[in-house]
Amino acid sequence: MRRFLPWLGLIAAAVLPAGAGAAPLLLISIDGLRPGDVAQADARGLKIPTLRKLAAEGAHASGVVGVLPSLTYPSHTTLITGASPARHGISNNLTFDPKGINQTGWYWYAEDIRVPTLWDAARKAGLKTLNVHWPVSVGAPVDANIPQIWRTGHEDDRKLLRALATPGLVDGAPDAIAAFPQGIDESVDADAARSDAAATLIGRLKPGFTTVYLAGLDHVEHEHGPDSAEARAALERIDGMIAKLTAAAVAADPDTVVALVSDHGFLPVSTDVNLFAPFLQAGLITLEGGKVKDWQAMPWLAGGGAGVVLANRDDAALRDKVAKLLAGLKADPRLGIAAILDRAEIVRRGGAQEADFWISFRPGFETGRDPSAPMTAPSVTRGMHGYDPAYPEMRSTLILWGKALPWKGDLGEVDMRAIAPTLAKLMGGALPTAELPPIR
Repeated sequence: MRRFLPWLGLIAAAVLPAGAGAAPLLLISIDGLRPGDVAQADARGLKIPTLRKLAAEGAHASGVVGVLPSLTYPSHTTLITGASPARHGISNNLTFDPKGINQTGWYWYAEDIRVPTLWDAARKAGLKTLNVHWPVSVGAPVDANIPQIWRTGHEDDRKLLRALATPGLVDGAPDAIAAFPQGIDESVDADAARSDAAATLIGRLKPGFTTVYLAGLDHVEHEHGPDSAEARAALERIDGMIAKLTAAAVAADPDTVVALVSDHGFLPVSTDVNLFAPFLQAGLITLEGGKVKDWQAMPWLAGGGAGVVLANRDDAALRDKVAKLLAGLKADPRLGIAAILDRAEIVRRGGAQEADFWISFRPGFETGRDPSAPMTAPSVTRGMHGYDPAYPEMRSTLILWGKALPWKGDLGEVDMRAIAPTLAKLMGGALPTAELPPIR
């Protein structure tokens, strides 16, 4: 396995002048966008004129080194805080829920973020804020907020969104925008509806800081693979949405800076690994009626990796038992385990503080979700992330564009934690709690 790249020292040497003026900021995330999709668009057969224009006329990273785990919710929270999951508190996509009480609940609620965000920085700088569908945004300090939330996909979810969004924004209010897609809908069609809504709201509200999240590319890459014809078609459609959002922001204020980011890269996957089976066989998990009755140690799935949480962290005998179990799993080449991290290493890398061990898979392997499945089986998806961020394939994207931007060209390789303080400074705010200084 490639050695984990040190995060410090990866900041590019571009200079942000001390007197750079504040500008309205539009922050757009395309989930799963790889830097090569833009830089190598011709070679990959991609027709994405807007993304190429933004990169050519503005500044861009050759790649962004992400966080552990390289999942959507931890990464997006790092993108707006400048902190690692260990500090900001969003350790996974799904909350740790060994008995299924939360019914596959995600980290939806902004109150779980333990450090200040760009929304806080913007508010402190006196800017009006708008959010459309950014992860971990329910209850966020945003003036006009349409958060990401869902439960079952039942029509009651639409009522839930209406109740949690800023009054008057979603369907049902007299002056609301058009019907908004359900949060569970991660299709490119849903992205189109959300980007239309965001463009309308930008024109109406003229915010100083806007966050917009588009999930469709990631959804297609999981289903068909990162280099599939379907993924290319999805990105080409999304490119048109970026054009519409950029045009709306510039029409609202010509000095707007557009920041285009992504959360992680992608790898093709072929094999599901059932991590639950050995824990069940070792008596570390007890089932009754197909549900967890009791547990001593539990895998916490994360795509290309998984945490292992001990019920009693102070039980040395339990820790030793689990460590020996994991060592045996790693020794089996069929399971594709690249490394087992202990708690000290997880802490050093800024990973999930709840986890006592972390399992990192090699490319091509992912965590299976069926406890009754064989130890290995053909994967149910074609693409995955969640792998160690040291893998080059996990690099994500940063593109900055706008006439108020103080630099142009290649910023080199950037640490994800440096993005939020950079954006805060561009819009005239500050994020002193970020773990790294702005790109300089």
